[in-house]
Amino acid sequence: MNIAFFLIPKREVVCINYHSTFRQALEKMEYHSYTAVPLLDEEGKYIGTLTEGDLLWKMKNTPDLSFENAHKRSLTEIQLSRINEPIHIDAEIEDIIDRAMEQNFVPVIDDNEIFIGIIRRREIIEYCARSLLDKSMV
Repeated sequence: MNIAFFLIPKREVVCINYHSTFRQALEKMEYHSYTAVPLLDEEGKYIGTLTEGDLLWKMKNTPDLSFENAHKRSLTEIQLSRINEPIHIDAEIEDIIDRAMEQNFVPVIDDNEIFIGIIRRREIIEYCARSLLDKSMV
């Protein structure tokens, strides 16, 4: 089965621009109650996944960084803890099961390397559960 069936399109995904400020990222993640979000460049290419941990470690390791001056610091200064390798839209569901065990979502890109959405771990688990249930009924 092609993964396009499971795709949550970019327009429905909370993403953050790589050149946003630290404060913009904090506020967006807090507002949506997300612990991780895709990080994109100006062309819409996937850079990596920004996590709460990335933000916390940056604050811990930057003594002069506070919420009051977070609007002056760019996300480009943050070391990402994980990239969450993207998968191409023409991949098969079996190709992403391993990735889903390690991350909450799998970023999906098109043939031009442009981010087009995500596949959440939830949909992958539901697919696997249905497949197991269907096999047990045979």
